[in-house]
Amino acid sequence: MARTTDFQNKWALITGASSGIGAALARELASHGAKLILTARRRDRLDALAAELNAKGAETRVIVADLNDPFAPQQIFAATEGAGLVVDILVNNAGLGQYGAFVDSDADQLFSLVRVNCEAVVRLSRLFLPRMVERRRGWMLVVASAASFQPVTYLSTYAATKVFDRFFALGVGAEVARFGVKVTALCPGTTESEFIEVAHAGQFLNRNLQSAEDVARIAISALARGQRTISTNLTGKLRSFLVRFLPVHLITGFVEKFARPKT
Repeated sequence: MARTTDFQNKWALITGASSGIGAALARELASHGAKLILTARRRDRLDALAAELNAKGAETRVIVADLNDPFAPQQIFAATEGAGLVVDILVNNAGLGQYGAFVDSDADQLFSLVRVNCEAVVRLSRLFLPRMVERRRGWMLVVASAASFQPVTYLSTYAATKVFDRFFALGVGAEVARFGVKVTALCPGTTESEFIEVAHAGQFLNRNLQSAEDVARIAISALARGQRTISTNLTGKLRSFLVRFLPVHLITGFVEKFARPKT
C-alpha cells in the first residue's frame, strides 16, 4: 500500500527549490519525514529555506546550481549520488516561462526556457533514475503544467516544453514501473508563485490562483500512490478532458483572442 510515510528518512532532491511550488514541495516532503537536497540559483533563498526546515527537525543540504548550464546536472549528481548520498526522490521542478508574441520574444530567453524545462529534466533523470532502478526503489516527480494539454498562444514555447515534460514522465514512468520506481507528471494550473511575474504573464494568468501549498500537498500524495498524471484543480481536470473533443484550431483561436497582449 502506497503511503507518504514511505518517504521518511529518504533523500529528496528538489530543483527550483528557492520559491513557489519548489519550496512548497520541499516543505511538504519534510512534513512526511524526508531529508531534503535543495538546489536553485539563489543561495540566500536556499539558505533561508534550509534554516526554516532545519528548525523543524528536517535534515537538509544546499547546492547552488543554474540549470541553464548544461554541466549543472552533473555537478548536482557529483555532490549527491557521486558523494555517496542516496537520492530516492527526484523532483524536477525548476522551470522558466515567457509570455508574449513568439516573433517578438527574446531569443536567448526562449533557448534558456527549452534548456531548463526540457534538457535539464532529461539530464537529471538520466543521471539519477538508473541508480533507482538498480535499487528497485525510487520516485520521480516531473512538474509539467495544465498548459501541457493544448497549445497556448503567447505562451507557445512554454506550453510546448510542458508537453515534452508530461510525455517524458509518462513514457519513462512506464519503462521503470516494473523496477519499483514511480514517476508522476504534475500538471498544476495557475499557481501563486514568482512564475507569473518572471514570465511577464500577469495580464493573462493572474486569476483563479491556487496556492503552492495546495499544489504540493496534492502532488506528494499522488507521487506516493504512483499516479502517472495529476491535475491539481477542477479547471485543469475539465480542460484535459474537453480538449480530447475540441478541434485544436478552435482552442488556439479562442485563446489567441483572450491572451493577446494589450498594446
